[in-house]
Amino acid sequence: MAPSLLLAAFPPELAGLDAAPPAGWRVATIGVGAIAAAAATARLLGEARPARVLLVGTCGAYDGRLRVGDVLAASPVIAASLEELDGRAYRPEVERTRWEATWALPAAFPVHAVAVPPAITATAEGARRLAAVAAAEHLEASGVLAACHAAGVPVAAALAVANRCGPDANAEWRANHARVSRALLAALAPVLAAPGRPG
Repeated sequence: MAPSLLLAAFPPELAGLDAAPPAGWRVATIGVGAIAAAAATARLLGEARPARVLLVGTCGAYDGRLRVGDVLAASPVIAASLEELDGRAYRPEVERTRWEATWALPAAFPVHAVAVPPAITATAEGARRLAAVAAAEHLEASGVLAACHAAGVPVAAALAVANRCGPDANAEWRANHARVSRALLAALAPVLAAPGRPG
């Protein structure tokens, strides 16, 4: 049976599973940002030929729909920017900007749209504007989902909220990311115990 592939941007988001992968899973990091994530994911898909992919990580909440410590399933994942929302930029009509998860996480992971901006949102006004697109932001999800869609490999993304987007985002993320990453992986234990079971 082909392994499943567990991905995160960097080791702390794997909460130790990079050193002790669950049975039936290959575990890897893909770097920070959508471009690095897409390139690394495409390479890993070619090497491992996995049955399915699960991205894990931390995200920032745009508004009161999500609180620090909440977990969620990301779908759809939407490439977005404040420049587009404000009319200062646009994308070619043929560019794809939206990807759905293609296997389902348990009900304990409510589904929310997640935006992938080109950089971390650092203002309250920016968070308010992007809240019209999604409930949270994450920097790698579009790269991972795009690579998996292109390869025809089932993919899902499970995220934990580490901060609120805005001027205090970095301080909140530094204070919370390790704790919420551990909680996320603990919540995923039933999924990781059944690597080949379809969602």
